[in-house]
Amino acid sequence: MEWGFEGLAAKIQNLPLHKVFGRVSALNGGLVEVEGLSRIAGLHDRVSIALRGADMVTAEVIQLGANSVSVLPESAVDGIKLGDAVEYLGDGNLRPCTEWLGRVIDPFGLPLDGQDLKLGLVGEPIRRPPPQAFQRKALGDRITTGVSALDTFLPLVRGQRLGLFAGSGVGKSTLLGSITQRVQADMVVVALIGERGREVGEFVRKILGPEGMKKAIVVAATSDQSPLIKRRAAWSAMTIAEHFRDMGAQVLMVADSITRFAEAHRDIAIASGERLGRGGFPASTSQLVMELAERAGTGPEGVGDISAIFSVLVAGSDMEEPIADLVRGVLDGHIVLDRAIAERGRFPAIDVLASVSRSLPDAASVDENALLSKGRAILAKCKEAELLVQSGLYTSGGDPALDNALACFTQLDQFLGTLTNTAPQETFVRLSSALDEPETQQL
Repeated sequence: MEWGFEGLAAKIQNLPLHKVFGRVSALNGGLVEVEGLSRIAGLHDRVSIALRGADMVTAEVIQLGANSVSVLPESAVDGIKLGDAVEYLGDGNLRPCTEWLGRVIDPFGLPLDGQDLKLGLVGEPIRRPPPQAFQRKALGDRITTGVSALDTFLPLVRGQRLGLFAGSGVGKSTLLGSITQRVQADMVVVALIGERGREVGEFVRKILGPEGMKKAIVVAATSDQSPLIKRRAAWSAMTIAEHFRDMGAQVLMVADSITRFAEAHRDIAIASGERLGRGGFPASTSQLVMELAERAGTGPEGVGDISAIFSVLVAGSDMEEPIADLVRGVLDGHIVLDRAIAERGRFPAIDVLASVSRSLPDAASVDENALLSKGRAILAKCKEAELLVQSGLYTSGGDPALDNALACFTQLDQFLGTLTNTAPQETFVRLSSALDEPETQQL
């Protein structure tokens, strides 16, 4: 492959000038104790343990001691023995560049699609502090997502961070793919954390497709991989998003899912001896999730923004489980997918009444906000009388407001299930039509 000057310079810069080695001194459960690196290795740095023959196991430093460090291997520890050489690999910085667009990579910046990958000239740490609070811009203009419900009732604006809450099989990945294909952003960074291997290929080929991949970078860590790699996937994807934000780009960051990110950290914390707390998660989980969320958002003046959607897996639609409750309080709004809506055939199965975007009312005009209030009132009235209507106990004419809501419901429900490439203003025109021209009377 023709690398060019910049690509060659990046590869040369990435070559180590010298190598530092330690030795395996003990094997304690799943942890490997290493002597000789305690003055060099830092927390989250990586090492490589040489096994018999040419095999090796990479590992991450998770504990520091005066005379040794404890590392957690990223794969099985079979074959490790006392005295094995351990090479210090460093902090594992990423080197993103524009050539990464359209590519699928692992959390270490290595290609997963079988083709060579160019490297940028500057190494980026995978963990870095967010911009200073008082230096950040205010939330920006409304972003077109192509999803009617989001472009009206639940708008996404530049620099906003939304949570997508859903159980399994409710259409979460399909909705994320639809947003990624249609969103009004310069580029999209997708972190697939703990997905089944088959689903990674399907998401890239079928859900995103060639058009969606043109402006996307996918960072994937599959379900069979180490918790270290799954956790790193979120950090690496955010690092890539920050790199392009600092270049002035408007970036959409999608993490699927933040639940698996938290679960991966829990497994690592248990291995390092941390105690479990509320809901079976260690106390450090809250800080870790909040740090990741704060790295997204609006940037300082002169750079771009990272708008973000973090998906959350909710078992049995339990919005009060620890990770869902934590994420809901940290982000700028939440979108809830309802299984009952999906089962009656409306996709995306967004429950507007259970969802909220904190960019409203500022993200809409006075007339648009009035229209949204009317639509929510209709949905609330229908939900309130749902059991009564379905059981046949309600007679038309008993409540004029309910009669009007029922007359509007079918068209409003159809509107919420449509995908489009039109501007938000045109989408509001369609919403107005759905509310003002009722044709049917069924719930």
